Amino acid sequence: MKIRAIAALLFMTVSAVVFAQERIKITGYVRDADGNPMDLVNVRVKNTLLGAMTNEKGYYSVAITPGDSIALIYSCLGYNKAERIIPLATTDVRLNVQMNQMSIALGEAVVTASRRQTTTLETIDAERIRLLPDPAGGSIESLVVTFAGVSSSNELSSQYSVRGGSYDENIVYVNGLEVFRPQLIRSGEQEGLSFVNPDLTESVNFAAGGFEARYGDKMSSVLDITYKKPKTIEGSASASFLGANAYIGSSIGKFTQVTGFRYKTGRTLLKTMDTDAEYDPNFVDLQSYMTYQITPKWEVNFLGNLATNNFKYTPRNRETSFGTTEHVRNFRVYFDGKERDKFETLFGALTLKHQLNENTELGLQASAFSSKENESYDISGQYWISESDASGAGNEAGNTPDGLGNYHEHARNRLHSNIINVGHYGSTRIQSHTIKWGGTVQFENVSDRISEWEKRDSAGYSLPHTGEDVEVIYSLYSKSEIESMRISGYLQDNFKFRTKQGLFTLVAGVRGSYWDYNKEFIVSPRASLGFIPNFNQDLTFRVATGLYYQSPFYKELRVIGQDEAGNNIVSLNDKLKSQRSIHFIVGGDYAFRAVDRNFKLTTELYYKKLDNLNPYTVDNVKIRYYGDNCAKGYVMGVDFKFFGEFVPGTDSWISLSLMKTQQTIREETKVPLPNSPGYNLSLFFQDYFPGYKRVKLNLKGVLSGRLPVTAPHTGYEKDYYETSPYRRVDIGLSYQLGSDEDLFMDRGFLRHLKNIWLGVDIFNLFDIKNTSSYFWITDVNYKQHAVPNYLTGRQLNLRLIVDF
Repeated sequence: MKIRAIAALLFMTVSAVVFAQERIKITGYVRDADGNPMDLVNVRVKNTLLGAMTNEKGYYSVAITPGDSIALIYSCLGYNKAERIIPLATTDVRLNVQMNQMSIALGEAVVTASRRQTTTLETIDAERIRLLPDPAGGSIESLVVTFAGVSSSNELSSQYSVRGGSYDENIVYVNGLEVFRPQLIRSGEQEGLSFVNPDLTESVNFAAGGFEARYGDKMSSVLDITYKKPKTIEGSASASFLGANAYIGSSIGKFTQVTGFRYKTGRTLLKTMDTDAEYDPNFVDLQSYMTYQITPKWEVNFLGNLATNNFKYTPRNRETSFGTTEHVRNFRVYFDGKERDKFETLFGALTLKHQLNENTELGLQASAFSSKENESYDISGQYWISESDASGAGNEAGNTPDGLGNYHEHARNRLHSNIINVGHYGSTRIQSHTIKWGGTVQFENVSDRISEWEKRDSAGYSLPHTGEDVEVIYSLYSKSEIESMRISGYLQDNFKFRTKQGLFTLVAGVRGSYWDYNKEFIVSPRASLGFIPNFNQDLTFRVATGLYYQSPFYKELRVIGQDEAGNNIVSLNDKLKSQRSIHFIVGGDYAFRAVDRNFKLTTELYYKKLDNLNPYTVDNVKIRYYGDNCAKGYVMGVDFKFFGEFVPGTDSWISLSLMKTQQTIREETKVPLPNSPGYNLSLFFQDYFPGYKRVKLNLKGVLSGRLPVTAPHTGYEKDYYETSPYRRVDIGLSYQLGSDEDLFMDRGFLRHLKNIWLGVDIFNLFDIKNTSSYFWITDVNYKQHAVPNYLTGRQLNLRLIVDF
């Protein structure tokens, strides 16, 4: 009995030791050559089925049994396999790994593989912006508009439409914070610079629909930007006819910072338009992103932005030819007066992060946005309109015109807004689950003063002609103010798991928010599922659905009515509810190699059911809402994107979108959505001289369909017209004057420089006249005629970029 008892005791002791040893873990992070975290990396114990997948932060954890040595295999599509050996595995081990992209040498070119997309978020390489010909002065959005499902019909604006939605339906985040734009801007000429500074940008993610619950209440898309945290001193400076940019980044101990300055003036570009005027646009933007590592687990960062847009415009005269080839009309105007606009925005945000443990991160955020917008103009004009036949014969200057008149426009508009946001966010990883949550409280204050009117005269008669009084054709007055609070929160889970069929990525969550102004509480469930099959890992399938709301902001609330004297006045509709869209998306990717190069074909089918719509009209980039939930509709379509190395070592793509939209207003009027071109074809192409990469070519082309428009101050119930298709090609040629590999760059001041690029751009290569809006002429019979306002013509731009 004693022998049995001793044997049992020994067995239990050995079992306890073995059991304790079974809890050994190997953990760490996997990053690429640039230090970016890599998800979906398969970490496997060699010669076994034991393993794990990295999460979006690149973190992995593998539990193993003890042994003399353990070999781990790290594999990811598009990257070289990595193997790490742990000689003696008896205690927990932290092992970080860097993986290099798989490349195949083709003479002097190198082909690089791309990573997989298992969610609706698509990754954009911000470096492509640097040499891209962009009339807007260089912006992330100029590359976004070449993506499938995205369209833009104004090269002077950074605004874009996604799958038929309005500009206001796109949400933009920078470092997890929502950013805002001025409200009064009515034309691309006034808009200036986008909030996002490409020089400071590290990563860009974009979703054209079906995005996650952690993103806010918008109906169309999300653009998620993350700014850099430099590891050493770096910087760049550039100058062109459109302005100048500069940034500098540094890392000193626990402190990092990246600061950028941008200046834009589109004076030379605007002079290619039909109106002969004195343009004086000056746009200035200063941004800084700073981080400080208080302790290994505590970090604080600050993001600040100061932007000033000054637009001065003194028109002299204008001559526009329009119509058909058989009946050409000439429109001449002589102006008097000027316009002066000023938009000032200030944004600041503070974030405190805490790494509770290797799986859990917590954070507190506080931000404030302030905008002061002043718009004032007083412009009058006398116009002549004549018609000639195909031979050019007809009324010439000095002869009796077919129509004449004058007009006078006046405005003194002021809008001040302040938005304060305080929130908490967190994430934790539990086995194959990554759970994220967050909540915010937002305080809004908007003060609006509008005073504008327009007088028209046709053939000596003031319109509208009553025979008794002299009246203006249009007037609008507003003195409104709103103070409100929004509360929102979300909870979502990112779950990755493998089966015999393949790898699944499930992202599911719910979002809720409450606005005390209209007393509305909304709940938005969202989910997406990605699948990479084992039978062919070159395929990726995605499905996504969700309920998306467009919570109203100030300008959506405005309703135009009339006072006792018949003047148009603005009131706010506190009963207005959020617009609603239900997304259904099915898509996939097929990656393949052809002629020893990598290619990928992406296809997505989508359907959006729209309810509680607040209809709107568009004039240039100015949106005017009905202020009432009086419409419903749908959007359906298909997007194609063919991505690949058409030229070895470069990335290019062609995108094609086809869509059909319809909105039914007040159960009677059926019209397309204002931003539904029907089709959109876009191209981004890169090339270089064979065997000589110092000379690079970047080309961007857009072909977009017609858009419905209405006469000013009217809705779709009366009638609508269609613009001409938008067609544009911009091309840029860049030459690398020097790099840090050149011997002459090791001397004097040049030794501090990395690259020097000299470039020439040709905007609107084929000098196509695109229409941004219409100038409306009203005759004595109160019939309106539309004269197109053409956008910019062909323009040459020189630029110099210096990296250090």
